[in-house]
Amino acid sequence: MTRFLKPCFVFCISFFLLGAVSGSRTASNFPYLYFTTYYREWLLQEAAKPYWAATELESLEQRQTVQPIFLNNDILAFYGHPLSPNMGILGRYDPAELNTILNTLAAEYDEVNGRRGVRKAFYIIYGTVQPRGEIGYIPDEVLQSYIRFALENDMLIFIDHQIGRYDPLDSLKMMLPYLQYPNVHLALDPEWRTDRPMRLIGNMGAEEINEAQKIMSEYIAKYRLSGERMLVIHQFHHSMIQDRKDVRTGYDRVTLVHCADGFGSPELKRSTYAYNAQAKNIPVKGFKLFYNFKIPGAGYDDPLLSPAEVNELNPRPSLIMYQ
Repeated sequence: MTRFLKPCFVFCISFFLLGAVSGSRTASNFPYLYFTTYYREWLLQEAAKPYWAATELESLEQRQTVQPIFLNNDILAFYGHPLSPNMGILGRYDPAELNTILNTLAAEYDEVNGRRGVRKAFYIIYGTVQPRGEIGYIPDEVLQSYIRFALENDMLIFIDHQIGRYDPLDSLKMMLPYLQYPNVHLALDPEWRTDRPMRLIGNMGAEEINEAQKIMSEYIAKYRLSGERMLVIHQFHHSMIQDRKDVRTGYDRVTLVHCADGFGSPELKRSTYAYNAQAKNIPVKGFKLFYNFKIPGAGYDDPLLSPAEVNELNPRPSLIMYQ
């Protein structure tokens, strides 16, 4: 009986939501475009399933067999704000051009990473810190346009909150509805948890990072979302993660990624990464590189590490991003 009721229930809910969206095109976080595009495909998949519902034990087994996101692939991302050419490469080209450039760079990484594949991503600044710690948010329609492009081109999306003067857990909760898209992952940047950006480096505590993972895990379970999701935390200074040894991982369906941020010489970049590598309690590592766009006052890597040099970092980073 459950197998017959489920499609009818989802149809009614979808019809209600789509009607609400079409009547009022507000900046809703609900990913209605994903559901309108893929609803027919979902119905076909449901119709092909056997006529019984999974038991609680079967559901648990299915959750436990979710394939780890980094099992066979590294992730290569372009970072920035789509509306600002001064905040990274993402704001300097349209999505199609970015995808073309990213294809070329991915091929270079593919030559040096052995049997591992490369998955492409856009890493988008969702909440941008302002001079007094206020936050400016990307327009919802802009963000959703990038999510749609990524869905159509087998890419991932990271949305990053700079936190500012606000509670990092409240900042995380603002982004949770975007997890309804199957290709979206989240990030928090402790550097910008401050009301004096560029003058005072912010921080997050271990318990806050643990609670953020717990909140994500509970949201994923509550809405029965597909796949494993990443939460990225940036660090380039020892103060950015307080009590780092107490950070835990292993939250159901959440992979914590510890990303080495900061620009500079190859020696400085390697030193920052080596400091992050000491945190073996956060085993999945990321690495960020900075292009030189000759923006007055902006930092950059000089020279930029090559894909082969990035691949030689120990441990080898699983998430690599270019700003």
